[in-house]
Amino acid sequence: MKIHPPIEDSKSLAELCARLSTADYVTVDTEFMRENSYYPELCLIQIADDKEAAAIDPMAPGIDLKPLLDLMTENEDVLKVFHAGGQDLEIVYNLTGKTPFPLFDTQIAAMALGQGEQVGYSNLVDSYLGITVDKGARFTDWSRRPLDERQIDYAIADVTHLSTIFPKMLEKLRKTGRGLWLNEEMERIGNPDNYRVDLDQVWQRIRINSRKAEVLGRLKALARWREVEAQGKDLPRGRIVKDETLADIAANPPRKQSELSKVRGLSAAWAGNDIGGRMMAALENSGPMPADEMPGRDERRPSVGKDGALVADLLKLLLKIRSKEINVASKLLARTDDLEALAAGQRDQLAILEGWRFEQFGRDALALVEGRMAFAVKNGKLKMTRTEENL
Repeated sequence: MKIHPPIEDSKSLAELCARLSTADYVTVDTEFMRENSYYPELCLIQIADDKEAAAIDPMAPGIDLKPLLDLMTENEDVLKVFHAGGQDLEIVYNLTGKTPFPLFDTQIAAMALGQGEQVGYSNLVDSYLGITVDKGARFTDWSRRPLDERQIDYAIADVTHLSTIFPKMLEKLRKTGRGLWLNEEMERIGNPDNYRVDLDQVWQRIRINSRKAEVLGRLKALARWREVEAQGKDLPRGRIVKDETLADIAANPPRKQSELSKVRGLSAAWAGNDIGGRMMAALENSGPMPADEMPGRDERRPSVGKDGALVADLLKLLLKIRSKEINVASKLLARTDDLEALAAGQRDQLAILEGWRFEQFGRDALALVEGRMAFAVKNGKLKMTRTEENL
């Protein structure tokens, strides 16, 4: 494979993307920094097919990334391959408002091949190629220039190894017939809604004990205000106000701005400055959380109850047995909330009762819930067996 020197100009990037636009697939990775910013600061992009690889410097003066972004989001003939690509997809979304398509995530594929629920890149490389990845440059400052040769080599290896691993994984998926299992998961991670910040939903990320509508209404308003401040200043949310401070203010709101000087976690200056004034305005304009937005009131999901919780535990045991039998990560096979919903009596809109999940797990799960299957011990091993009345 040909390894190009780092690309720092628009012409070389456009030529590279023109060549890659005819490839069957490209492997992609990014290096970024986000410790001191709201948006991840893109510092390096690595890309490869089976013939060539390059690191692209998005911080190079005047470089035009459009050919690369078009390749990611507009060219549907080239499959984009990532490993645990959530943050990479977020970066592309922030730059374009779109996500790469079509895409393939090797971490998710590894789940279908029985390699664990969140296999790391290093372990994947070791298992497929017998290569130990050098982690020495992992925590480097990717925003500093110039990047040294060791940094570039480390970054490029992420996509060159992946370009060798991907065809091997694809062949295994074909042999096992599990390729179709991944379609839904790839669509899920590629959904742009995953990376779109909904200002009216960001409050749900904050832990708070209260379930009072007034308190949650204030929390919603404060979380929305903080998100706007963080975006405008390009600072991490916690640099504006920490979660626990927002929760405390929502539960015990100050009556006037001067009282902000007494709030733990805020500077005394907030009692008189503009940002403190904007926070108070958000509080004053807040109202109780609407009934249909209150947590724990999803009418689509029936209440589990005490007996249902015991049934859910049996379903989790069945899931563990079945995952081991067919050598697939249990997280790919079924989610906990679906098991609890099934135990509570729900039968529609459950992934485990549709498609391949039903064939591999859902049919027996339903039979267990409805009393047509039971656990039994045979030769010292836990097995599922049909109940006598249904034989």
